[in-house]
Amino acid sequence: MTTRPARRSALTLTGLALGGALVLAAPMAASAHVHVHADGAAAGATSRLDFSFSHGCDGAATTALVFDIPEGVDNVTPVVDGVWKVSRVLGENNVPTQVTYTAITPIEDGFAASASFDALFSSKVGGADIAFPVTQQCATGETEWNQIAKDGEDPETLESPAPVVAVGAASAASSDHDDDDHAAAAPAAEASTSTDPIATWLGGGALVLGAAALVVAILNRRKV
Repeated sequence: MTTRPARRSALTLTGLALGGALVLAAPMAASAHVHVHADGAAAGATSRLDFSFSHGCDGAATTALVFDIPEGVDNVTPVVDGVWKVSRVLGENNVPTQVTYTAITPIEDGFAASASFDALFSSKVGGADIAFPVTQQCATGETEWNQIAKDGEDPETLESPAPVVAVGAASAASSDHDDDDHAAAAPAAEASTSTDPIATWLGGGALVLGAAALVVAILNRRKV
């Protein structure tokens, strides 16, 4: 016969085990995405986007990443490295509409990898969030990371969220550029308006020597 304290201990241990499993499962579920790191993305400017992952498709090795280029991106330049073979689908004006990174060697589940490209954001998307749908193809199966959170919806609740880049205002990028131009122009202006101290000293010395020679000449004439 089981006593009440023993039952309570069993229920407590069961609750702790389930709670611990949920705590561990939450970070694992959150990390099982394709993440994006943007280097100062701003409207009207080009930014390097790094897409990273560390999982396959239900344990299967990753064989390719297929990116659909969204509206608001005026051009894309893939970054080539030794991990991927890169191919593109070109649209109007030879602007890529889709970029595929095919793994030279399938990337096993649990290994971290990344694919990168330079994205030129339209000048009209300042302050907007731009989603980059990507399909992760694996040795068996695939995952379409293309879900976009609605207004007020937590992206972490989505099963397969698309990587999202927050694009800054165009004015911020242009003001930084102007500041750099002004900083570069200031030394040139100072150089053009400043006087060389060595030249000043030499010129002053020449005047002193000339005055001394004149005094000596006058004194010699008086002696004569």
